Amino acid sequence: MIRLDADRPVTFCDGHTRRDFLHAGAIAPLGLTLAGLNRARAAAGEKAKDDDVNCIMLFLVGGPSQLDTFDPKPNAPAEVRGPFTATKTNVVGTQLSEIFPRTAKHADKFSIVRSMYHTATAVHDTGHQMMQTGRLFAGGIEYPHVGCALGYLKGGRGEVPAHVLVPKPIGRTGGNLPHGHAAGYLGKTHDPFILNADPNAPGFKVPDLLPPEYISGIRAERRQKFRDAVDGATAAFENNGAARQLDENFSLAYKLMSSAKAREAFALEKESEKTRDRYGRTRFGQSCLMARRLIEAGVRFVTVNMFETVFDEVTWDIHGSRPFTDVQQMAKEVVPNFDAAYTALLEDLSDRGLLSNTMVVACGEFGRTPKVNPAGGRDHHPHVWSILMGGGPLQGGRIIGESDELGYAPKSRPVTPAEVAATLYKGLGLDPHKELPGPQNRPIPLVDYNVKPINELF
Repeated sequence: MIRLDADRPVTFCDGHTRRDFLHAGAIAPLGLTLAGLNRARAAAGEKAKDDDVNCIMLFLVGGPSQLDTFDPKPNAPAEVRGPFTATKTNVVGTQLSEIFPRTAKHADKFSIVRSMYHTATAVHDTGHQMMQTGRLFAGGIEYPHVGCALGYLKGGRGEVPAHVLVPKPIGRTGGNLPHGHAAGYLGKTHDPFILNADPNAPGFKVPDLLPPEYISGIRAERRQKFRDAVDGATAAFENNGAARQLDENFSLAYKLMSSAKAREAFALEKESEKTRDRYGRTRFGQSCLMARRLIEAGVRFVTVNMFETVFDEVTWDIHGSRPFTDVQQMAKEVVPNFDAAYTALLEDLSDRGLLSNTMVVACGEFGRTPKVNPAGGRDHHPHVWSILMGGGPLQGGRIIGESDELGYAPKSRPVTPAEVAATLYKGLGLDPHKELPGPQNRPIPLVDYNVKPINELF
């Protein structure tokens, strides 16, 4: 552990490697979980404004069934419509599955895109890539998450990162491919700040953001000279490329770690018991509450992963047999968790005047097969699924596209993940075709030039 108040220089045990330099709780965010901190604050002349639109992406890892959630088919055969009936919402003509009673009362705050589809391989990882970046990774190129591109172009606000991911990145989902949560070709300095902790856990604290307890006892002038305290021990290390990449963010990293405003943003204990209960005392529920706090503190983009994996956990991945989930387990555990947290987030943002400039997107990576399988579940189905989009400039109470009578394929207005990305960029005030410096400095637009936003939402 590197002590900021230590008098002795730090000795590295294997030749000043990046691994050892970062092996300290006080500087762990550098290059590991630290967001891109203002490296391009004024890139392309775009400057941060207090009234800029923000975004919260709720990623429903596993792929929710369109038929059992937001696109019920009450007139379909029993083996297709499943065990649940449809229920009315507060928007005339819009129905949801009956297992979403709270969400049904807020249908005016979001629109449903019912004609999502993609034609890539039906594995989780490809959907994760496309829904978070707008593209499928190919040719060794990893594209940036929308939140990372936003941070690159607009930088962070004050002492908080531009993009925060909670509670943890998506892990093993069977494909062994990148999931699309990072900055890709933009470089690690623009990766999201990753919480890497369960905000619902007793004694929760942010392991990499908050400083060790002894920092509070160090005099302010010594904190300001943090770089001087480690310069001598890291001189050799700083001669390599990895260090040069981190150098420009070093001071900002320490500023973030010791920032009272950053600590305040993550301090869920400041919320009332009633508010915490309203979101749900679950990992996802408390992550959604933290997302609201982060947006309020100035974070531009928050990604909330509902699950880390699809194995040996009750998730949206309802194949029906172990190590997966069946339809009834989903309805009993997963849906109430989402129903409480999502509606609490919408209500809270609205009550605090934040919904008007904060987009909230709830999406999975694909849908499920229309016919219930013999194990009592549904399998992967990227041919059609539904997502929820609202807040900020996105209008609520609308239905975009429709699926066919069996919920198998789009019947009208098919929508691709790239169009969702273009919509987010437009909502965030960015030109979806703005070019970023790609590999070998080759210009790459945020989304392909032929891709347009879902303009019906504006």
